[in-house]
Amino acid sequence: MNEPVLSNHFKKRMPSNVRLGHIKFLERENKPALINVAMGNISLPTNPAMQKRMFELNAPESPFSKGVVQYSGTAGLDEAQKAFKNILKCQGFDTSNLFVQITDGGSSAMELLLLGVCGNAGTMDKPLMMIDPSYTNYVSFADRIGRKTVTVGRSLGEDGKFSLPELDKIEEAIKENNPGALLVIPYDNPTGQLYDYATLKELAKLCVKYNMWMVSDEAYRELYYDENADLVSIWGLSDADVSGIEGRRISIETASKVWNACGLRIGAVITDNKEFHSKSVFEYTANLCANVIGQYIFGALAYESKESIAKWCKGLREYYKEIMFKLYNGMKKLEPDLIVSSPDASIYSVVDVRNIVKSGFDSVDFVMYCAQQGSVEYNGVETTLLVTPLKGFYEPKSGEANPGSTQMRISFVASPENMEKVPELFIKLLRQYEAKR
Repeated sequence: MNEPVLSNHFKKRMPSNVRLGHIKFLERENKPALINVAMGNISLPTNPAMQKRMFELNAPESPFSKGVVQYSGTAGLDEAQKAFKNILKCQGFDTSNLFVQITDGGSSAMELLLLGVCGNAGTMDKPLMMIDPSYTNYVSFADRIGRKTVTVGRSLGEDGKFSLPELDKIEEAIKENNPGALLVIPYDNPTGQLYDYATLKELAKLCVKYNMWMVSDEAYRELYYDENADLVSIWGLSDADVSGIEGRRISIETASKVWNACGLRIGAVITDNKEFHSKSVFEYTANLCANVIGQYIFGALAYESKESIAKWCKGLREYYKEIMFKLYNGMKKLEPDLIVSSPDASIYSVVDVRNIVKSGFDSVDFVMYCAQQGSVEYNGVETTLLVTPLKGFYEPKSGEANPGSTQMRISFVASPENMEKVPELFIKLLRQYEAKR
């Protein structure tokens, strides 16, 4: 009897580089202890106002007190929309002309974005332009829906600093590819790089000049570690800064990172373009609505004060800053020739092993080794470590080497105690792997 045939899309589908190692680890027999810093899966408690609603879902004032869970409107609960606006307003941004659509996490917002700014499926028409290395989920969603992405590369210097491409190179790539939108991640995933307003303004000028949407992924807004830096957002740009930028701005938002609620799966598409918002909501009607219980829990932030939100974000910055600098210093102490990206923003650092490994090193192979075979002793316990290979975060041109072959991302999501183990585990596993290669 003939077997049913999978689609070509499913046949070629592989897990995201972010999840691949953990999937393989779960298949392993006689598993060692594991520290997983491959995913940005935050384990900190969520905001107290949100916790209160979580614990009181059956309270009389809760809409779920009688056990009824209905759909919301497709654009989301009014309260959840107000929560995203309140956060921006408390951070000093004008929200009077913004439209908010609630989505099932930032991931669904990414897919809607691609559908809204790119050309026809299966063509190179109006691709999304990104800066390499870029968050791999944009590439995955583009592949899923038949849209295209193009990139302009940046490089990681020996000093651990990522350098953005020169503006003339970005403009050259725009002329060559005619993108529909430019994506920026001011508090960057995966690099930890922090953009400033001068850079955003120059990129905004290109968006206006070439009639592109300007998209900002703001999942990590408020997570920056230079006390002298400004709070940067696409919503801090206006026509007064760059004439014509208003009406072409879009941001991707999420409850996952700053609000420590990854599993809540609440995100948003925010824009100052009414038509984009309306059509995006129309597109999302097929999904009916986002998670209503999640919307209700997140909606608690609609009533938080400027002082409360500022205090919450300050506490997170202090927490992550201590962890990030301990890891940076620990890595460099154990292996001075290791390149570790500067911990400027978000919750990630990139480690590049190009100076300390033999030729032919492959970051995916190393991660698979750690997941399936490798382990080292740490305080008498056999332990392995999962990080994210960066090969899937780059789109090198044909014939060019992939910088991600020697680069890996570390997420600052384990407990402080386990994060302190990461430098030693990483170096020991790397040396073990190299000895077997």
